[in-house]
Amino acid sequence: MLQSIDGMDEQALGEALRSAGYIGDAGLVTTLWFTRALDRPLLLEGDAGVGKTALAGAVAVALGRRLVRLQCYEGLDLQQAAYEWNYARQLLAIRLHERPQAQSDHPMERDLTGRDLFAREFLLERPLLAALTSEVPVVLLIDEVDRADEAFEAYLLEMLADWQITIPELGTVRARHVPLVILTSNGTRELSDPLRRRCLYYYVDYPTLEREITIVRATIPDAAAQLIEDAVAFVQRLRREDLQKKPGIAETLDWVRALHKLELRALPEDPQSILRTLGCLLKTRDDRFQITAEHLAGLCGTRRTGVVAARA
Repeated sequence: MLQSIDGMDEQALGEALRSAGYIGDAGLVTTLWFTRALDRPLLLEGDAGVGKTALAGAVAVALGRRLVRLQCYEGLDLQQAAYEWNYARQLLAIRLHERPQAQSDHPMERDLTGRDLFAREFLLERPLLAALTSEVPVVLLIDEVDRADEAFEAYLLEMLADWQITIPELGTVRARHVPLVILTSNGTRELSDPLRRRCLYYYVDYPTLEREITIVRATIPDAAAQLIEDAVAFVQRLRREDLQKKPGIAETLDWVRALHKLELRALPEDPQSILRTLGCLLKTRDDRFQITAEHLAGLCGTRRTGVVAARA
C-alpha cells in the first residue's frame, strides 16, 4: 500500500488518530490520507459540533506537527489572516535614522540608508503566511471559512492552488513545506466553486450510535458503561427532534461528564431529573422550552429499547 502522510498508510493513520483521541469513520480517514498524497487541502462540511475542528487538532497530535489556526469571521482581511507591516517598527527605524548623531550602534540606524522599509524584517506573519514559511511542516486549520467574506475566499485561491502568497512590496513567498490544510464550514454561506475545486471534500455527519458510544468511552473511561449507553441513545433520539441546534458530540461529552459527576450509573428514570441537566445539551432558549418534562417522558419511554430505536 502507498504511504504518504509522514510514512503512514491509511490503517496507521486511523490508529494514530485514535491514539490522539479522534475516532473517525473509514471514509474520513481515507480522504484525509489523500490530502497529503495529493498535496490538496481538505474541506470539511457538516453541522456545528460534529468534530470538524477537533480533527485538525488530532491530526497535529498524530503527526507530531504544530497546529496553526485561522479562525474566520465576517470582515476578516489580509492583516489578520496573512500578514501586515510593523508600522511602529518602521516609524522607529525612520526616526532613528533622522537623528542628528553621525554614528550610532543601533542596528536600525546603522544600515537604514538605502534599505527598503518594506523588508522582510518589518513583516508580521499571520497564520496563512506563518504556515507557508514554517521551517517544519505544520497543520493549518482554516476554521469556519463560510463566515468570512467572498473577497477573502477569493484570496485563498492562490495559496491553496500554488502554495504561495503574493506580497506586493516583497513579491511571491512560496511554501518551504506544503502544509496539511483543513478547512471547515458549517454551511452558513455557500462556498464558491473555485474554492471547492481546489479541495478534497468530506461531509462530516453525526456519528452512529456505536461510534458515538466508542467516542464517549474513550474520552470518559471512568463513566459507567450503562450510563454511557443510555446517555448516547437518548442524545441520538433527541437529535431527531425539531431543534434549532442539535446537540453535537461535544455536548454529549459534557452531559456524560456531568452525569458522571453526579455519580450516576445509569440514566435516571425520572424525567424531571433529566430535565435539570439539559443545559449541557440544549443551547438555545427555544430548544430548552420545547423539551418539557412531558416531552422527555415520551423520549425516556423508549429507554429500554433505546439502542434498537437509535439504530433504526
